[in-house]
Amino acid sequence: MNQIRAAITISAIALPFSAPLAADTSVELDFAAGILALQDDAPTASTATGTRDDGEGVVTEYEADPNATNTEALAKAAQNPVADMISLPFQNNFTFPTGPNDNAQWVLNVQPVIPINLTDDINLITRTILPVVNSPSPASGISSDFGIGNLQFTGFLSPAKVDDGLIWGVGPVLQFPTASSARLGSDKWTAGPSLVMLSMQGPWVVGGLVQNVWSYAGPSDAADVNSFLFQPFLNYNMDKGWYLTASPVLTADWNANSDNRWTIPLGGGIGRIMRFGSQPVNMQLQGFYNVVRPDAVGEWTIRFQIQLLFPTG
Repeated sequence: MNQIRAAITISAIALPFSAPLAADTSVELDFAAGILALQDDAPTASTATGTRDDGEGVVTEYEADPNATNTEALAKAAQNPVADMISLPFQNNFTFPTGPNDNAQWVLNVQPVIPINLTDDINLITRTILPVVNSPSPASGISSDFGIGNLQFTGFLSPAKVDDGLIWGVGPVLQFPTASSARLGSDKWTAGPSLVMLSMQGPWVVGGLVQNVWSYAGPSDAADVNSFLFQPFLNYNMDKGWYLTASPVLTADWNANSDNRWTIPLGGGIGRIMRFGSQPVNMQLQGFYNVVRPDAVGEWTIRFQIQLLFPTG
């Protein structure tokens, strides 16, 4: 039961954004819902069955109702990772105070996740992120900037079956210079490897993601990119769809001087899986204090996400 919620709740993880290359380092773990959803030992949402113990030694059988309106029924329907789970997160990140007027930088990530069965043994989890950014004035006399950031695509290859409880995915991350202005993203084309590993034990979900990207093409007068990211994540799932979560993202710009290289946030938050009508939704709120940060990054980041879930059974 708790494993199902875990399969969905880990998908709402993201990093606080920093100016001016915030969109260049954005990473989410919403693809983890796809990794978990594609394990072949799971029944579909429309046919999920199982047993439960009432605490007094009486074991009864149930059949999950994918059309039920409460989170417990949704959890039963997904008690093993559901096949072909598609998700669509809309994630808002507010970092403040930013700029001379202590405003907030706002980044909305629209990031569909689509898992694909390549073979009986291998799955491909695709994740595309398009950031919409409102960046406040960085200095007196310079206007604020609103537009889109750099488009990012990640393709994770993952085993279709997991025998030891360890779930992993590995693949390339590609970033394209689609930013509407230089302040909202680098003009360079970047690429690199990414690896995610996680485990579910009872109500706990523990894991992490690591990646590094380098620029390989683009204008010669644009700054080169060499960026590292490590994101540990920890979830504790509770009754009625509620869960506690902590997913700080540690980033490093290897081309920056040592005083402006690292961003290290600490914090966490709470979320819940619920339904709006027949639509399953994962909602989450987290807050972080950036204990180590570049000069241009605000001290605090608030992250609010609404994620639509589409178990296709």
